[in-house]
Amino acid sequence: MNRELGVGRLLIAVYGVFAISASARALYQLLTEFNQAPVAYSLSLLAAFIYVLATVALAKQWSKISLYAVLFELLGVLIVGTLSLVVPEFFAHPSVWSGFGQGYGFVPLVLPVLGLLWLKRRSRA
Repeated sequence: MNRELGVGRLLIAVYGVFAISASARALYQLLTEFNQAPVAYSLSLLAAFIYVLATVALAKQWSKISLYAVLFELLGVLIVGTLSLVVPEFFAHPSVWSGFGQGYGFVPLVLPVLGLLWLKRRSRA
């Protein structure tokens, strides 16, 4: 089995898990707790959308969409991570990207970096 194919499948699987969990969490937050932290919960919904888009684009091998989705994800993690440290009252409950994904073992910060490296490697093949 091609090692590159296995790495790609694992990456897509991790994105898929994040897409499902972020979507479920964002939906729950929007329906039950939105008034407590509207900025955080709106950003959680955006994160869910980005994870779904990245998962589909990576699985379908849509190179440009994959690249933009993963870059936007990394930018989101960096911006929201910084914002959550500077204005913590926006994040009464942590979102996927707040604290640079600390509550998720920093996977939200590491995942787009790995995704970009994989996309770069795949584009050379």
